[in-house]
Amino acid sequence: MNNKKDKRPPVAIGHINLITKDVPSTSLFMQSLGLRKVFQKKTFAVLELRGGTHLILETSSRRRAKNTIAPFDLMVDDINESRNLYKKMGLKPSKISTGKVHSSFIISGPDNWSFKITSSHTSGRRV
Repeated sequence: MNNKKDKRPPVAIGHINLITKDVPSTSLFMQSLGLRKVFQKKTFAVLELRGGTHLILETSSRRRAKNTIAPFDLMVDDINESRNLYKKMGLKPSKISTGKVHSSFIISGPDNWSFKITSSHTSGRRV
């Protein structure tokens, strides 16, 4: 924990969950955004984000209101480049809005989920 060479914070989020009706299609969507598949079955999947955080996809038949914002945001290094890429992919991102700390946009995903894509503010530090 006191390794002076490693300047990263000593703690990370290990797992976050997203409930969906169709795990395979949601998994493919998340992989198209850049997440890496670790494990997948029809009703359960594990996808990896930068830093080793795992997104756990689990199945549920529960209905969700259209455009429900996911309980997490996805952070990218270059907000403009990411928006352009997602636009080329046909995801129809919203306009970029600028807040006090982050800029962000929204994209629609499977099962009525919407995802907030947020600019990074690590100031060049490793995370």
